[in-house]
Amino acid sequence: MKAIRWVLIFYFIQGFIHNLGHPVTPSFVNNLGIEARMFGFFFSFMSLGLMVGAPIWGILGDARRKKPYIVIGLLVYSLGQALFGMSSNPWLMTAYRFLAGFGVSASVTLLLAHLISIVPKSERTKYLSISAALLALGSTFGYQAGGFLGTVYMREVFYLQALLNVVYVLLIVVTFKEVRVTSTKTTHFVQQLKMATKLSPSLLMFLIGLALATMSMTTISKYLDVYIIDNNYTTRQLGTFVMVTGLVGLFTNFVIVPYLSRFKKELFIMRHLQWLSALLIFVVFRGPNLMVMLYTLFMFYMVLRSIFQPFEQNYISLTADENTYSSVMGVRQMFFSIGMVLGPLVAGFIYEVNPRLVFDFAVVIFLLSFVLITLSQRALSDKVGQKKLETPIATQLETQEYPASS
Repeated sequence: MKAIRWVLIFYFIQGFIHNLGHPVTPSFVNNLGIEARMFGFFFSFMSLGLMVGAPIWGILGDARRKKPYIVIGLLVYSLGQALFGMSSNPWLMTAYRFLAGFGVSASVTLLLAHLISIVPKSERTKYLSISAALLALGSTFGYQAGGFLGTVYMREVFYLQALLNVVYVLLIVVTFKEVRVTSTKTTHFVQQLKMATKLSPSLLMFLIGLALATMSMTTISKYLDVYIIDNNYTTRQLGTFVMVTGLVGLFTNFVIVPYLSRFKKELFIMRHLQWLSALLIFVVFRGPNLMVMLYTLFMFYMVLRSIFQPFEQNYISLTADENTYSSVMGVRQMFFSIGMVLGPLVAGFIYEVNPRLVFDFAVVIFLLSFVLITLSQRALSDKVGQKKLETPIATQLETQEYPASS
């Protein structure tokens, strides 16, 4: 239980530190005279680093101990953030974002795999939900602190972020406890890289749906920051708004997610979250007053978004065994990061044409995600039968023919 508590603390700390720079970045980019579309490039290249790094760190974590790679990855993230804050060249800044993303993918992937490995399967959704809530809470306070500091400082926020991250690394070195795996099975790096080609059709369609959903959610969260600033609101107001969304996410993860998880209908719930999200976003950005819509209907969207993450993490984790948690979650993070790369990259060009069209773009992608997750559910139904579709999701997955390495 002590090990679980420390991992949950790590999630809160990581959420706080790694979000200090986010509310500052739009103003920082504007003050440097860099064109608005580069904001999307910066985030996309950080996500590209996540996409490249996650499978690599995941496989290394399964093959050996996780802590050294978490430590190395976080130190690389600190270096990337410090260099980003020092630079004024947009192309160098893009490279530094990739470096930071590659580094942080180690902790993103391996902490999730570690948490999954130390909690009972029956309580996995519960603890994934709590971890998401604490990450969101930390992110909320990080946004608030970053927004406050951003009214006075710019570059210094990134330096502070890098320094605090090093302190966080020292805490991990002292407190992180490795899990001993009972099996002696080892998997070669190349074998794990081939895993994505061996996924069942149902899971592959779900992962593509996950990438599309992430594409929409990331586009909204990142360009909403820019949109708010461009509508003459301050970084402090942005920080306050994000703090409120974090509190909504906290309530959702502690209250609503545990209640919904009792019904054992993850796919059914996740697919309907997509079209509901599309509807809410479509309406929010057509309201007469932006802040009124953000503090009302947008909060319902935040509830839907907060439900989705622990459900999809639990669903995917059930395809792994104790030897492959890191590798499987690395593949999950790869698809997740594809959405994080493509969303802001495409949205950057759309934003220059018409800022509101960015959110219409997100609506369309949400609807495509709904289609893919619906097809995934039907493919699973064809394989295990309608009767098994109504049983707990773990039972469904155990009947599928996953390769030993997955």
